[in-house]
Amino acid sequence: MAISAKGADRRKARVRKALKARAFGRPRLSVFRSDKNIYAQIIDDATGRTLAAASTLDKDVKGTIKGGSAEAAATVGKLIAERGTKAGVAEVVFDRGAYIYHGRVKALADAAREGGLQF
Repeated sequence: MAISAKGADRRKARVRKALKARAFGRPRLSVFRSDKNIYAQIIDDATGRTLAAASTLDKDVKGTIKGGSAEAAATVGKLIAERGTKAGVAEVVFDRGAYIYHGRVKALADAAREGGLQF
C-alpha cells in the first residue's frame, strides 16, 4: 500500500496539533526515519532551537550497528536520552510525525524512556 505525501503531511499536522495542545512548555522529541537510518531531535519550540540530536549516522553508532533495524533505533533512543539529560531536559512530548507507533519508532521511544526521559 503506497502512502501519498499529501496524506502523510495531513497526518503529521494532525499529530503536531495534538502535541502542541498538551505540550505545556515541554520540548518536543521529534523522530524521522528513512529506510536506512533513524534520527531524533529534542526541539524547544518556544525558542526554535534544537537542544539535542542523535541518529544512526553519529560516530558513536555508525560503525557498530546496521542503520535500519530496531536495535539501531534503540541505541539512538538511549543516546538521545543521554544527550537530553546533559542539556537539562527531563520531560518531553513525543512527536512520532506521520509514522505509526510501531517497530523502530516504538523501539526508539522505549529506549529513550529507559534512558531517563519522561513522556
